[in-house]
Amino acid sequence: MDSPAPDRPRSAEHSRLGECDGPAAPWRLWGPYLAGRQWGTVREDYTADGDAWAGFPFDHAVSRAYRWGEDGLGGISDRYGFLNVAVSLWNGRDPILKERLFGLTNTEGNHGEDAKEYWWALDGTPTHSWMQWLYRYPQAEFPYEQLRRENAERTRDERELELGDTGLLDDGEFFDVTVTYAKADPTDICIRVTATNHGPAAAPLHLLPTVWLRNTWSWGTDPRVTELHEVRRNGRPPRGYRAAEVRHGFLGSYVLAAQGNPQILFCDNETNAAKLWGSTSAQSLYPKDGINDRVVHRRRNAVNPKGYGSKAAFWYQWDAVQPGETVTVDLRLGPSDRGLAAFGEPFDAVVAARSAEADEFYGHVIHRSLTPDERHVARRAYAGLLWGKQLYRYDVGQWLAGDPVGPKPPGSRAGIRNERWKHLALADVVSMPDEWEYPWFAAWDLAFHTIPLAHVDPDFAKEQLVLMCREWAMHPNGQLPAYEWEFGDVNPPVHAWAAWHVYRIDGYRDREFLTRVFTKLLLNFAWWVNRKDEAGSNLFEGGFLGMDNIGLFNRSAPLPPGFRLEQSDATSWMAFYCQQMLKIALELARTDKAYDDLATKFLEHFLSIAQAVRHFGSSDKSLWHEGDGFFYDVLVQPDGRAPHMRVRSMVGLLPILGTTEIPAWVADELPDVTARLAWLQERRPELTEPVVTREADGKILLTLVEPDRLRRLLERMFDTEEFLSPFGIRSLSAATRQAVTATVGDETVSIAYEPGESRTAMFGGNSNWRGPVWFPVNVLLADKLRTYGRFFGDEVQVEIPRGSGHWGTLEDAADVIDHGLTDLFRPVDGRRPADGKRIESRDDPLWSAHPTFSEYFDGDTGEGLGATHQTGWTALVAHLLNPRLPPDPRDMGWG
Repeated sequence: MDSPAPDRPRSAEHSRLGECDGPAAPWRLWGPYLAGRQWGTVREDYTADGDAWAGFPFDHAVSRAYRWGEDGLGGISDRYGFLNVAVSLWNGRDPILKERLFGLTNTEGNHGEDAKEYWWALDGTPTHSWMQWLYRYPQAEFPYEQLRRENAERTRDERELELGDTGLLDDGEFFDVTVTYAKADPTDICIRVTATNHGPAAAPLHLLPTVWLRNTWSWGTDPRVTELHEVRRNGRPPRGYRAAEVRHGFLGSYVLAAQGNPQILFCDNETNAAKLWGSTSAQSLYPKDGINDRVVHRRRNAVNPKGYGSKAAFWYQWDAVQPGETVTVDLRLGPSDRGLAAFGEPFDAVVAARSAEADEFYGHVIHRSLTPDERHVARRAYAGLLWGKQLYRYDVGQWLAGDPVGPKPPGSRAGIRNERWKHLALADVVSMPDEWEYPWFAAWDLAFHTIPLAHVDPDFAKEQLVLMCREWAMHPNGQLPAYEWEFGDVNPPVHAWAAWHVYRIDGYRDREFLTRVFTKLLLNFAWWVNRKDEAGSNLFEGGFLGMDNIGLFNRSAPLPPGFRLEQSDATSWMAFYCQQMLKIALELARTDKAYDDLATKFLEHFLSIAQAVRHFGSSDKSLWHEGDGFFYDVLVQPDGRAPHMRVRSMVGLLPILGTTEIPAWVADELPDVTARLAWLQERRPELTEPVVTREADGKILLTLVEPDRLRRLLERMFDTEEFLSPFGIRSLSAATRQAVTATVGDETVSIAYEPGESRTAMFGGNSNWRGPVWFPVNVLLADKLRTYGRFFGDEVQVEIPRGSGHWGTLEDAADVIDHGLTDLFRPVDGRRPADGKRIESRDDPLWSAHPTFSEYFDGDTGEGLGATHQTGWTALVAHLLNPRLPPDPRDMGWG
C-alpha cells in the first residue's frame, strides 16, 4: 500500500509502522493475540446439541487441551499462536491457579454471559513495541461458587452480583498485577511483571510467568510434538537466572529467561482425561493441570522432574508481601540465551525507551486541545482496541467433520450452526469487541472498530475490512459472516461506510485499498438484493440486523406461514449501502472511468429504494406513517393487510442514514454521471424526487427523508420524553414506558421501554435494544446529520431539546449527540456517568483511574451495561474526542 504522506506527524512508532508492509511484517509477529478466554466458545464445542457453554465449561479449562486456540492472563503469542506467554497467579487460598478469566455462562447469569473479574488494558502501541495490562487479584479465596449461586437466584429485574459486590475488595485487599511488554526488536521482548499489595496486611503471593505451545499434535492432522527444555550449563541451571528454550519447526529457536532463581515447573499441554472422564489411557504422565497441582496441591509428582514438556512456568513465591510493597519479576523472550546480560541496565533501557516512545506517539495521535481527562480516556480506548487484536483460528469444515483421531461427530450435528459455512477457514489476527465476552469476531462490530483504529494503525484497519471480504471468510454467495454463533445471521451492511471513513482518515491516499474492498463488496451487495428483497419491491427483510430484541418479536425467527416483515431498518441500511458504494465509485471514477457505470448503477438503485420507501410497499403501504410522523416496519399478512408495527424505536430513525452529497466536482470530472442524472430528472421525475439540488454551488443531496419528514422525525428524536437522553439517542422511545402490544398470527406480543439490562431472554438476554444508548448507531446518526447540515445550513433547524425554545442547525444537532456520547466518560462530581453504581465509581484513585468501555449504556442514567470491556465500537469515543478527519490532501497539493 502507498506510503504515508511525507508531512504527517512522525515518531519512532510511526517509523516502525512504516516498516510494517502487511500483516506478516516482523514488528507484528508478536502481540496480544492470546485470548483471555477460549473455553465455552463455539469452535471448542463438539457436543451433539451444540451447547457451547456446557461443551467446554470453565471448570474443564484447567485440565483440558483446547483444539483451536489458547487463553491466558495479559498474555502474548506469535501471530500464528504456536508459542504463548502469560502470567499465572495464586494467593495461597484459591482452589485453582488463576490462569484465565472467569465469568458466567448465559444460563448462569440473570442477564446472560458476564465476566466476573477486574482487568484493564493500560497502554499499547500498534506494533506492540509497548504494552501494559493490569489485573486486580483478590487476596481472599476467589468466590467462584458464590458468584454462580447468587446470580442464578436473581431475577432479570435485579442487578447482577459482581465481584466488587461481595466485599472482598472493600479494604484494598487485592494485588494489582501489571504486565509490561517492551520490544527491543521484533523478536526480542522484555517482560516485566509487578504486583503491588494494596491491602492493610501482609499477604502471600505466587507469580508464575508461563510459556507453552499450542497443542497442534493431538488431533491427527500434525503428529509432530514440540517441547520446551530447561536451559542448563554443564548439567546445572545458569547462575542468576533460569530459562526454557524451544526449537520450533516454524518459529525457529526461542528462549524465555527469568531473572533470579525461580523453580521451573514442566508439564504437557495435554488433557487430563483421567480426571475429567475417568479414562485409563493417558496421553501424558504430566497433563495440562500438572503445574496447578504442583503449586496448589503440593503434588511433586504432578510435574516432569526431567525438565521438559510443552508447558513451563517459573515459580516465584513470597510468603508475605507487605502493605504497599511491590514485587517485580523480569523475563526476556528472544531467539537466543543472552545470559545475565539480558537483564539489568540494558533491560531497563528498553522499557524506558519504549514507554517514552509511546508517549511521543500518542502526543501526535491525540489532539493537544483535549483535557487531561479526555486524553486519558482516548488513550485507554486505543489501548483496549490494540489489546483486542486476537488470533482467531476456526476451520468450519474440519470442525463439522471432526478430527481424524476423534470420534465421528454424532448424526444430530447435521443441521447444527454454521453448516452452510464449510468454506470459512480463518487463522488470522482479528479485531475483537472484547477479549472475554467476545473471543470471536462480529462483522458489524469490526467495521466500527476500524474507525478509531485508522487513527493509530490505518494499515491494520484496512486489512480487517478486506479480511471479512476474502474468499476464506465471505460466503461464495457474497454474504459476510455475521458472528461465530451463527455466521449466516445478518448484520447491518456498514463495511462500505467504514471503508470510506478509513480511506478519509488515512488521508485519501490508498486507492488500491478502496478498489479492493469495493470490488468485493459488489458481491455482498448482490447477495442483499437477491436474498433479502423477497417481493422484488426494493423493501428489505434483513432479520434482527444486530439489534437483538428491538422488535415486538424475534425478527430472525420464521414468521407464521404467509406473513412477511418489510423492515424500515433493513430498507434504510440498503439505501445507506447504495449511497456509500456510490460515493466510493465516484472517487474511483476520478482516475478510472470504468467506474462511471458503477456509480450510475448505485445512483439508480438508491433512487428505486427511495421511491419504495417514500410512496408504497409491496402492498401499497408506505413505511412512513403520516399521522405519527415516523417510519415503522410493516407486517404483510396472508389476507393482504399490511399494518404498521407502531413501535417507535431506532428502526424508525434509521432512514436518516439514507443521505449523502454528490460533490460539485462530479459535474466537471464525471460528465457521464451528471448526464445520466439529468436524463433521469427529465424522463423519470417521479424517480428523482429524493434528489435535492442547490443551485448556488451545484451541490446535490440524495436523501431518503425529505426536509418536511426529517423535521417531524427530529421532533421525536430530540424530545427528552422520547429518544433524547443526556447521553445520546435511545434505542426505544421512552414514551413506550406503557407497553405496546400487537397480534402476529395467534400470538400476542408486546414491548416496553427498558433503559437498562434486558428483562427478556431473547438472544440470550445479554444485550438490550429496548431503551439503552448504543454507540455505533448514534455515531452513524450524527454523521448523517452533519451531511444534512452541510447541505442545508441554516435552512433546516431543529429545536434541541424539543420544547426548550433553543433552535440549532443540523450540525448543531449532531454535536449534541456526539457530546452526549463523550459526556459518558467526563467526570461529574468526580465520577464518570458510564461507571454507574459499580465499584469503578468509587472516589478512590485505584478505581477511578480506570474508565470502563461498556457494550451499551442506560437510557436514563448513562451507566455502562453488558460487556464492560467493549473497547471495540465504544472506542469510537476516541474518534469523537479527536478531530474527526485530517485535511483533505487533494486540497493541500498532496495528489
